[in-house]
Amino acid sequence: MTPVELAPVFFLAVVVILLTCRLVVLAAGRFGQPPVVGEMIAGVLLGPSLFGLLAPGISAEVFPPELKPVLYVAGQIGLVALMFAAGYEFRAHAGRGLAGTAVVVSSAGVAIPLALGVGLTLVAHGHVGIFVDGVSVWVTAAFVGVALAITAFPMLARIITEQGLAGSRFGSLALAAGATDDAVAWIMLAGVLSVDSGKAGPVMTTIGGSLLFLAVLFWLGRRLLAWIVNRPGLGDDTRLLFTLTVLFCAAWFTDTIDLYAVFGAFSVGMAMPRGEASERLVRTTQSVTQVVFVPMFFTYSGLNTRFDVFADPSVTAFGAAAVVLAVLGKFGGCWAAARLRGEPGPVAVRVGALMNARGLMQLVALNVGLAAGIVSDELFAALVLVALVTTVMTVPVLSWLDRRDARSGPVDETHQGETAVATRS
Repeated sequence: MTPVELAPVFFLAVVVILLTCRLVVLAAGRFGQPPVVGEMIAGVLLGPSLFGLLAPGISAEVFPPELKPVLYVAGQIGLVALMFAAGYEFRAHAGRGLAGTAVVVSSAGVAIPLALGVGLTLVAHGHVGIFVDGVSVWVTAAFVGVALAITAFPMLARIITEQGLAGSRFGSLALAAGATDDAVAWIMLAGVLSVDSGKAGPVMTTIGGSLLFLAVLFWLGRRLLAWIVNRPGLGDDTRLLFTLTVLFCAAWFTDTIDLYAVFGAFSVGMAMPRGEASERLVRTTQSVTQVVFVPMFFTYSGLNTRFDVFADPSVTAFGAAAVVLAVLGKFGGCWAAARLRGEPGPVAVRVGALMNARGLMQLVALNVGLAAGIVSDELFAALVLVALVTTVMTVPVLSWLDRRDARSGPVDETHQGETAVATRS
């Protein structure tokens, strides 16, 4: 298919994606789910699990194979803009005294699900058809462990923002721990890919490149961004152009070193100076990209998801076990770590609930594994199920906790303001 032939197909697909996402978002909203969850579900519905099953001919016309790379790239634009805003908001709400607790929570939230995922995969070997021929069982086990250890940081940021939790203790703590969590998880993923390829180069490139990127960004990048925002005489269009240039350069570099574009974008958001001009730039980058481009990434992932593989009872059992262990490892591990650090019970349990959401970043990792040839269709679907369940349960759990606390009367002073914020949302 030539570019001229692909262009009208792309525009038709975008119309279908946007309208479907809006309808599913409205339906999901009636059950208290944030828009990001509706977009995630819509992406799966547009794939072979529903649309491709009910109308395979029309599905092939709307989403031909040649369109997939275009949807992936367009989705990356949305993710970069989303993470840029998340980084900016994180810096605004990250208070003092969070760093130590965030590191402990993140460590528990990575180590426990990682161990559980590895153990589950080793037990499943020889009994469940989730393995790719020629790929070491240890590579598959490590990949599953990393997938369960990931927190969907962009989704976490959107849930916190959309629910009005950005100024709360548990919201800021979850953002700090989630950012650390995912940075570690991506480095581990690079290590898994290195082992699979038999080369040490990828993981060394990721670690060394990350250190170089952060040094340049926070030594030179912050000054450049401050100049862009505060320079007299620059028009709004010029400020936006220069900001996007820095943003996409960061996304390019972190993608090149296999840390992935979203972390470059998040770091640039953190490096942005505070002020009305910066907030206007952040809002401008989000206005179209979040509405138009983010749904394309969910659709791209949905096109790679086949839930018909659950016709195999062993795959179904593996998927169910993965969901249970994922919740126990992440939710339970982060809650326990927060309690050990002296956080009040209401704060700790909400941190666990927020950290348990995996959706977006787990989908990114799954697509990386699929492209590398170490993830089968069966394993992909099982881990997409984990992403869906752990993300969909987040807001209902938070709402239930708020109702429980409201019925039980006053809570400790550290949490009173947070419960009020969450209840109003």
